[in-house]
Amino acid sequence: MPQNKLISPPKIIKKLENTSKIKFSKVAEDLDITRVTLQNRMTNLREKQIISDFTITINPNIRPNLKYVFMEIKTNPKEPFLVNELFEIPQLKILDGILGEFSLIAMFIFKDLGDFNNSLSKIDSVMAYSYFKKYQFIETIKIYKINSFRLNTVKSILKDLDENDFLILKILQDKQTSKLLSTYEIKEIFKKDYKITISQSTIHKRIKDMEQEGVILNYSIRFNPKLIGYKGKFYVRIKPKNPAKYDTIAENLENSEYITDLFRIGEQYGLLAIVRVKEIDDYGTFIKNIYDTEDIEDTFTNFALDELKPFTNFTLF
Repeated sequence: MPQNKLISPPKIIKKLENTSKIKFSKVAEDLDITRVTLQNRMTNLREKQIISDFTITINPNIRPNLKYVFMEIKTNPKEPFLVNELFEIPQLKILDGILGEFSLIAMFIFKDLGDFNNSLSKIDSVMAYSYFKKYQFIETIKIYKINSFRLNTVKSILKDLDENDFLILKILQDKQTSKLLSTYEIKEIFKKDYKITISQSTIHKRIKDMEQEGVILNYSIRFNPKLIGYKGKFYVRIKPKNPAKYDTIAENLENSEYITDLFRIGEQYGLLAIVRVKEIDDYGTFIKNIYDTEDIEDTFTNFALDELKPFTNFTLF
């Protein structure tokens, strides 16, 4: 019989990840606790702001490819309105305060190039009111790892997505709260927010197809990494000795437990990694290990001082 035993937050969070819709009865069974106990523990974690809402991880290599764009911003401490304005841009997924020449780094995910271009004027309008008016975009060329998923292990996507597929993905990623949405609730969001009539059976089939095709990589819950022990977050740019070896180097870096996201970017330091560590000393170990390969010429690091958009859904190591 399941026991009312103490389960650590990381263990619960890890169990709240699945390639298909999470079944709470199965999670409770795996943890050897009752479903009521699981619900109580999750309520407690929400009250402590350790976890928040459910979400999904979307494969960036869907057709047409999603466009990941980083933005570095130099700001004045007296202009917090810039952060509030950036929060109003729905494509914003990450916003961190960093050490260095720039004081903020943001990551946006756009549906395609057209979506990026349409949003660019909004971003430029926001930055027109900044004191320094200094900002730059870093476009990604290739994504090797996202939310701790190594994309070279994910099968190629054959499915072409239409507008309704994209809306389902948007709803599953952004509209879920403390519980997973049902197909009925998704249908009602379509009707209310988008004035589109779509049946529950159609929604169910489209979701299942996207799970099987690897469009939806997993279901998970957003959580605050610092509150479960991940004390350090770094943005690391990496310059190889031999530019012809980018893919080989990236494949080796993907294996690092510290790297949650890895991108090829169009700059001299052509690899950009997001690194999370439990102890700051772990970052020194990480840097030493990548130089030990003798394939790396140089690195450039920004430490994330303040996670302004703090909840994430990277997969636990």
